[in-house]
Amino acid sequence: MNPQPQPGRKAPDFNAAVIGGDYPSPSTVNLTDLKGQNVVLYFYPKDDTPGCTKQACALRDGWAEISQKARVFGVSMDSIKSHEKFITKHALPFAIISDVERKVITDYGVWVEKSLYGKTYMGIERTTFLIGPDGRIKAVFPRVKPDGHFAQLLAAL
Repeated sequence: MNPQPQPGRKAPDFNAAVIGGDYPSPSTVNLTDLKGQNVVLYFYPKDDTPGCTKQACALRDGWAEISQKARVFGVSMDSIKSHEKFITKHALPFAIISDVERKVITDYGVWVEKSLYGKTYMGIERTTFLIGPDGRIKAVFPRVKPDGHFAQLLAAL
């Protein structure tokens, strides 16, 4: 498991499949192309589950405010097809990265051991990274709660 990049460090670059927002059809995005802008990467476990939906819809509902300050990308292991359904069902205005091979997830240190009802398993820890225009990590929000995520993020921006 990789450690999470910390504030002040250069954010790990990536080249990943993406859909939604400025990417109406499946495409690829890399961090280098986003230089000069604030970028939010929010990692979440699974499309269309209660917590993940609540988190995504809060970003959608505050889109007018947050979209003026940063480019927002959700990241999960779900497929592009799953992301398309999630985006359409909830009218999400931002892009979602499909990281089925867990490269971005691993590079950002959010693939961790979790436990539920006494059983341990590997999964994505709900974590958000704010990357500055210079490509460096400005803030990290580990183990984010869906309810407070939007306010936390807006305060950091």
